[in-house]
Amino acid sequence: MRFRAKIVDLACLNHFSQTGVHGVITAVISSSLPPAGIINTIAKLAKTCILRLTVCKLYFILSDKVANGGASMWCELSQPSLSSSSRVVTHDIPVGVIPRRMWNDFREPSVPDFDVSIYLPVLKTMKSVVERMKNLSNFIVIEANLSGEMNLKIETDLVSVTTHFKDLGNPPWASEDGCQSSAQGRDLESMAEACIDIKKLQQLLAGQQVNPTKALCNIVHKRIIHFILLHEEVSLQYFIPAIA
Repeated sequence: MRFRAKIVDLACLNHFSQTGVHGVITAVISSSLPPAGIINTIAKLAKTCILRLTVCKLYFILSDKVANGGASMWCELSQPSLSSSSRVVTHDIPVGVIPRRMWNDFREPSVPDFDVSIYLPVLKTMKSVVERMKNLSNFIVIEANLSGEMNLKIETDLVSVTTHFKDLGNPPWASEDGCQSSAQGRDLESMAEACIDIKKLQQLLAGQQVNPTKALCNIVHKRIIHFILLHEEVSLQYFIPAIA
């Protein structure tokens, strides 16, 4: 998929050049489209998002402020090239153009200084568990340790339910100085946890069509859950803040 700006009315062109707030994107679509599953996944998470275009990559960004309780997302994928045999279709998409002075607000988020990082269980299994729990509570506690154990828990005045996952494995993370963030030196059995809005988690799992080769969860104790889904040249990061 490639994009170019297209403005056909002179008055609109003058307005665009003066204000930089409105425009039209013409999508030139070939048989080498980004996987439809990516678009479907993003559509489940938000009705609108930020699209950033570079020569080599596309970025889809959901920029709700985590500090204010909103989830955020960063999805990055390589741009496929058009071949001479590609079938080309154009589709005009109305957009709002982000002024250059605001571009710094949409940079790739840094990996949080997490307490525990763990591989996720099979996402279909996790989705099934979360859907059942959603009928019992609005909140879910995700806890994990460095021994490859993860628990999904809900607690209400009437019921307490926990689903246990074992032998998931913990990915090796190393910073530039060779340290493993705040997880270094941590008791392997000690749980890090965060209570989050179960609907935000369910949205991610219900819309997940990326079929990742790797799925990770980073937990900053009682602060944030950071999910990473990786598949070939696609990466999707999703941040859900903890409920105080």
